[in-house]
Amino acid sequence: MEKKDTESSVELRHIVRIYNTDLDGKKQVQMALTGIKGVGRRLARVFAVKAGVDPYAILGKLPEEQIEALKNVIENATESIPAWMMNRRKDIITGVDRHVMGADVLTTLREDLDLMKKARSYKGIRHELGLRVRGQRTRSTGRSGATVGVTKKKAQATKS
Repeated sequence: MEKKDTESSVELRHIVRIYNTDLDGKKQVQMALTGIKGVGRRLARVFAVKAGVDPYAILGKLPEEQIEALKNVIENATESIPAWMMNRRKDIITGVDRHVMGADVLTTLREDLDLMKKARSYKGIRHELGLRVRGQRTRSTGRSGATVGVTKKKAQATKS
C-alpha cells in the first residue's frame, strides 16, 4: 500500500524542456533525449551516465535536480564527450572540435551549403541545380516532372 502512495506522489511531467526542445516525459531518459536534433541513441546514453541519471528511468518522473544535471551536461557537451563522438570535428571556419545540437544543426548545414555554392565546388553546383550530389546515377532515376520516354500509340494517333 505504501508503494502506491510514493508512486502517486511523484507526478509525471508530460513535457520536459531541455536545450530549447520539448521532450516526451513518458519515455525513458535515453530515448527522450534523442528528440534533440544532433543527439542520437548512443550520445543520449552517454549524457545520461555523465549526469548520474539512470538511462532507463522515465524522464517525466525525474526530480528537478537530476533534470538540471542533464541540462548542464548537454549544454557543456564538448567537455562531456570525446572528440571522436562529435559531429563537427575541425570546423571549417574555426578549426575547433564541437558538437552541434538543436536549431544550430540546420543553421550550420545551410552555412556549409552556401559556402560550397560560393566556392563553386562540384558539390555546391549540384546542390544549386537540385541534382544528386553523392555520385548516384541519374540516367533513369532522380527525374522530376513528367516521365520521359515512350508515348502511347493512342496519343500519337490523335496528334496526327
